[in-house]
Amino acid sequence: MTADVGKPLMTWKDLLSRPKPMPDATVRYGADALQVVDVWKPAGTGPHPAVVMIHGGCWQTGIAERDIMNWIAGDLRSHGVGVWNIEYRGVDRGGGYPGTYLDVAAAADLFALRGREYGFKTGAPVVVIGHSAGGHLTLWLARRWGLAKGDALRGDRPLKVDLAISQGGLPDLRAQTTLPDHGCGAEAAVQMARGEFARTSPPEMPKGRARELQFNNARDSIAPPSFGAAYGAEMVTTAGEGHAELIAPDTISWAKQRAVILKAFGLKDAKK
Repeated sequence: MTADVGKPLMTWKDLLSRPKPMPDATVRYGADALQVVDVWKPAGTGPHPAVVMIHGGCWQTGIAERDIMNWIAGDLRSHGVGVWNIEYRGVDRGGGYPGTYLDVAAAADLFALRGREYGFKTGAPVVVIGHSAGGHLTLWLARRWGLAKGDALRGDRPLKVDLAISQGGLPDLRAQTTLPDHGCGAEAAVQMARGEFARTSPPEMPKGRARELQFNNARDSIAPPSFGAAYGAEMVTTAGEGHAELIAPDTISWAKQRAVILKAFGLKDAKK
């Protein structure tokens, strides 16, 4: 595979028109219709390594839900990696601050509590991966451990993340509130922070124990590499690809991400 900067970028229509793989089960973590997790189980008895996955969509349910991640979830499943794909309330469905964070935290913590029931290994390494706004939530989840004990966003037993992978993420909420022309606009970021940047915006939170790794594509107009560079965590950039390619199984940028995930679990990538 070679990067071709002249090649047309993948559109959302391109991705959504493909046959969609489906999960094996759905688990509820709350009463709201959006408070669920899709479970993707590899073939065999296990136990299998598994990732916690968080979709994007500008923190808005009306833009995207968890099924936007189905294609890479299916790809990981075919490589022997389970997926715990989180749904949550967006700012347009009762989320924002604090609801979205409480949802993501509850769903992630449930992985540690119930993942074994689905044949998953729930101990180290714990890998979390998220796209776009889900990249922000992934990095937040990795740093959540450092919030003060007693903080409702921290919870009593926050998931200990070892590797946090941001896919074209929007890590800096404060910056997003001042950039009305970026892909998601400023209003959703305002609702996600409500001024509580020290508890919601990863660059203003204490750095956690997790390795933080950003994948940004050079032609991504929604989350350009400059966003990742400003955050300062380790970053891998792919030329010739955009925002949608980060969650499409047959792209250069996804192949790089998959290789990192499989290596973290001590697995070989048969498609390399």
